[in-house]
Amino acid sequence: MIAQNLGRDFMRLLFKALTGVLTAGLLVGATPPGTAASDPRLPGGRSPTTQDAIDWKPCPKGAAAECGSLRLPVDWARPSGETFDLAVARRRATDPGRRIGVLLVNPGGPGASGVDYAVDQAPTLFSAEVRERFDIVGFDPRGVARSLPVKCSTELLARQPSVYPRNQAEFDQLATFNRALREDCRRHSGPVFDHADTLSVVRDMDALRGALGEEKINYFGHSYGTLIGEQYAERYGDRIRAMSLTANIDHSLGIRDFMVSSAATAEDSFHQFVKWCEATSSCALHGRDVTAVWDGLLARADRGEIRDPEAPDQVLTANAIALAAFQRFFYGPRWEELATYIAGLDAQERKERKERKRLEQPRQPQQPSQPQPRTSLGTEEQTTAEPFQAVFCQDWRFRPKDYRDYARLTEAELRAAPHMRGSPRVHRAVAGCVGWPDEVNNPQHRLRITEAPTILMLHSMHDPANHYSWATNVHRQTRGTTVLLPYEGAGHSVYGRSDCTRDAVDDYLTDLKVPSAGSSCAPAGPGPG
Repeated sequence: MIAQNLGRDFMRLLFKALTGVLTAGLLVGATPPGTAASDPRLPGGRSPTTQDAIDWKPCPKGAAAECGSLRLPVDWARPSGETFDLAVARRRATDPGRRIGVLLVNPGGPGASGVDYAVDQAPTLFSAEVRERFDIVGFDPRGVARSLPVKCSTELLARQPSVYPRNQAEFDQLATFNRALREDCRRHSGPVFDHADTLSVVRDMDALRGALGEEKINYFGHSYGTLIGEQYAERYGDRIRAMSLTANIDHSLGIRDFMVSSAATAEDSFHQFVKWCEATSSCALHGRDVTAVWDGLLARADRGEIRDPEAPDQVLTANAIALAAFQRFFYGPRWEELATYIAGLDAQERKERKERKRLEQPRQPQQPSQPQPRTSLGTEEQTTAEPFQAVFCQDWRFRPKDYRDYARLTEAELRAAPHMRGSPRVHRAVAGCVGWPDEVNNPQHRLRITEAPTILMLHSMHDPANHYSWATNVHRQTRGTTVLLPYEGAGHSVYGRSDCTRDAVDDYLTDLKVPSAGSSCAPAGPGPG
């Protein structure tokens, strides 16, 4: 009996020891399916901790904010390899006694500066309550602004061929240019160019969490910044206290759905503008057929008859006019200004007739002008910061194979947006990936969030850039985790559009209070956005 008891005791001890070894192995080895991913490692194999504290100093542009940097690996698969400095800015909670924690923020782009967002925009964007309760922390994602920016030859960028090729030869020319530009940008930027994808940014953000000494973060992401939030929630959901996402990205879309839905929502914004103008006496085009004026303006631009008001020696293309309406005026929305802009361009018809009559008068012969020598600002090749394609083409597997494929996509977006002629920005983005390798660091997939707390999503029902269906798709994929609050108005900006949208975000961030199911926010009038 004693021998049997000793045998059982030995087996229990052996099993306990083996269990401990296996558990330890799981903690330091591969992450089991369905669990949170392991901490990202800093150079030297260290986990990010308070020992990696950022050396905060007053920001150059504003002493009320602090700036610093965190050194991180360029390639998280090679943590001992090359590094870069992640630029960070912080505005401390104005009521330290009621401080909740850090609120990491990202304004989107891709390519927008989170440092500028925290330093310049946070004081007016976020309510006093949010600024009192949170340290607002922005960072420039890798490849952007102060975080080892992606740079490309200015001269080469200026030689880009049309993103609307008319045949296979012009399509091949676009692909050849893109490959040359890609190699040029890699040469000027270094290895960060190949690791500018959002998954790498997610790893950076969690390293920043560790360096700030925070067990959990709060996050506010807008537009492309929502993709950072969504993928952070997938990988590190248990490290989130609260997350609010506005103007959401659906990373599960294929190329056709992405382009067509982008075109359709741009067209919808145009129709919203037309309806507003027809009902508003202060609209500079009120009482006219706004759609006919717009279509006629683009037709005249196609013939080279419209000049740029800011550079009268240059003509404006129809694509440039549509892009200006889209980005400068739809985003707010700034419909009063858009109407004035269109009316001003349309008025050039009368001015052009007078100018042609003047030019028809006899003129004295002039000596031909002599070509001026090209000047150089230095011996080094001039470069321009251009991170968009480095991020976009590594986040989306969008690779039209030939002209026929590309033409079908273009025709589909034109059918969806006959007046806006597609979505100028998205068309250019997809065109920039033509000729790139098929490999993608962060290919599209349906979201799978398993451990995150409730996430608050807001989205304009008439967003000019990100179709409202993108938000409903993301919500459908994450129904157990997300709450969607629609804003029934127009514009790309959401948080500051009304008391309803602002209060919803503020109540959620401060008290974790979410809107009731079926809630929405009524539209506010067009304003500065």
